[in-house]
Amino acid sequence: MAEEQEVKLVKHHRPEQTQTKSIRCETGCGHLYVTPGWDGDFLVEIFASLGKAGSCPRAMLQALTRSVSLGLKYGIPVEEYIEELIDIKCPYTSWDNGKQILSCADAIARVLQDECRNNKPDKVSK
Repeated sequence: MAEEQEVKLVKHHRPEQTQTKSIRCETGCGHLYVTPGWDGDFLVEIFASLGKAGSCPRAMLQALTRSVSLGLKYGIPVEEYIEELIDIKCPYTSWDNGKQILSCADAIARVLQDECRNNKPDKVSK
């Protein structure tokens, strides 16, 4: 019988400053602002904002982006999140710069995909 090995996860701590920019996407729910945070060549966090404070969609986006950020800090490759979130469809699709946006999660995945192409895709998470 094989012996089980304990895996110790190491959390990359967020630096005091990160490089960020906000990207606006048109979604079926309105303007979505996605803000990836970089520590040099490594994506360490992501924020998203939509609609009024206290709304259910905004709370769900906050939960999603906190979860993604936590995973990035523990070394889960951003490509895993892109693969899981892209093409998630909700009833309210839209068009943004000639691309169909299927949901807020799909918009976040597309922003992450574009950002990684522009920021050394071989080093997007530690």
